[in-house]
Amino acid sequence: MNAAHLAADVRTVRHGAALVVPAHELLWVRGRDAISYLEGLLSQSVESAPVGSVRRTLLLSPQGKLVSPLWMLRDQTRVGLVGDPGAGEAVLETLQRFRFRVEVSLGYERLPTAEVWGPDAAAAVGAASGIEALPGAWVGGGASVVADLPFRHIDLPRWLIAGIDPMELVAAGISPVEGEAAAAVRIEAGEPLMGVDVDESTIPQEAGLTDGAVDFTKGCYLGQELVARIESRGHVNRHLRGLLCAEGDTPPPGAALSVEGRRVGTITSAASSPGFGVPVGLGFVRREVGPGTAVAVDWGDGATTAIVRELPFERVELAS
Repeated sequence: MNAAHLAADVRTVRHGAALVVPAHELLWVRGRDAISYLEGLLSQSVESAPVGSVRRTLLLSPQGKLVSPLWMLRDQTRVGLVGDPGAGEAVLETLQRFRFRVEVSLGYERLPTAEVWGPDAAAAVGAASGIEALPGAWVGGGASVVADLPFRHIDLPRWLIAGIDPMELVAAGISPVEGEAAAAVRIEAGEPLMGVDVDESTIPQEAGLTDGAVDFTKGCYLGQELVARIESRGHVNRHLRGLLCAEGDTPPPGAALSVEGRRVGTITSAASSPGFGVPVGLGFVRREVGPGTAVAVDWGDGATTAIVRELPFERVELAS
């Protein structure tokens, strides 16, 4: 993707309404016991969430490691769980494993999905779908669903649309953007992706996933012990950080991070940033390697340097 095209796509995300595909996957948990069943599995309080609300939550293993970060769409007798692309099989398998003597059904509705990012996204989504996009909420219209999935750290609107062919959204005037542009915005926002930046070995606090996704006052849930223990009296040995690279090639996932020859971390994803004019990345680094530290970045046939940054990045604006 050439630099001018990338800059134009990122500008669309920052200043307009951009269509991003692939999008999150949507699973429904239905039935008389759906609410109480998920209350014992998810880190977020399902019972106290208002009907029609959208909340972040986590599904963990019994050992407290990540199965998937999720969005929870609360309804009367059903709950939608929205996960990153490719995470659905692990989520469904975990839920099925702990489905004991409850009246619930689990299943993905294989609807087309897309996301619309940008300050004009809500208006564009409403015009294209005929469903009013309500902040902090999800709305269903027939077989279609529109849900607000805001970024964790930045004020950039992001909406999920399920049940409408993405080509219909393009025909309605929403501009599609390439994956590299979406990756650059996502990385600058400090939004980790399941199976890319975080995986089944990740402890939620390592990636800053507990804020807004864990209710520390609710009763027991799957994997609670480790998360609660770290929150109350522990620490983790690594943190997800931003990496602002020097000029040059974009490092691949798995590129090694080192300080004075000592391995201190790994890049998980990276993309060229038109705003900064250099590649940016996400990666796990040891906790003693704080923001502002210069690190060497090495991979098979390339090398560069980077500065460790807090998330989200302080973004350089593109000209309108």
